[in-house]
Amino acid sequence: MRRPFKADAPVKEGPRANKEIRVPRVQLIDAEQNLGSIPIDQALRMADEAGLDLVEIAPNSDPPVCKILDLGKLKYANQKKAAEARKKQKIVEIKEIKMRPNIDTHDYEVKMKAMNRFFEEGDKVKVTLKFRGREMAHQELGMKLLMQVKDDTQEIAKVEAEPKLEGRQMMMVLAPK
Repeated sequence: MRRPFKADAPVKEGPRANKEIRVPRVQLIDAEQNLGSIPIDQALRMADEAGLDLVEIAPNSDPPVCKILDLGKLKYANQKKAAEARKKQKIVEIKEIKMRPNIDTHDYEVKMKAMNRFFEEGDKVKVTLKFRGREMAHQELGMKLLMQVKDDTQEIAKVEAEPKLEGRQMMMVLAPK
């Protein structure tokens, strides 16, 4: 015979409030002052008289610290705080600049201008140098070019990954300072 599926009880988010607080005594904080350790039923009655909720602030202390306040306002404030924190986060992207070992000076300058723009935006830059055919025999030219990039961006960026050869391409990662 098959057993019926019993799902776990949903976990409530946020602090416990009112009847969810199941301890005999609580440390009560009112809007103005600390009222000390009092029985839970008295604390609930005081919160009810004030037309507010009894909210558990520090559940791990002994006795738990509770405060008389509006639970809806607390949840709203926490939501706003979380949204603000999410808004302030910036996702750092890695932009890639591709070059060849025998790049022309103007092309190099254009690539450097793009790189500087990426650094101003706060993004990391991965400089990739591709070797073709016989260019593999002159890897020192590629290393020299990457060192030139490193020197040119020294004031605004730091090297996060030193130049290294992987197959037919040499890579270096720069991050804004």
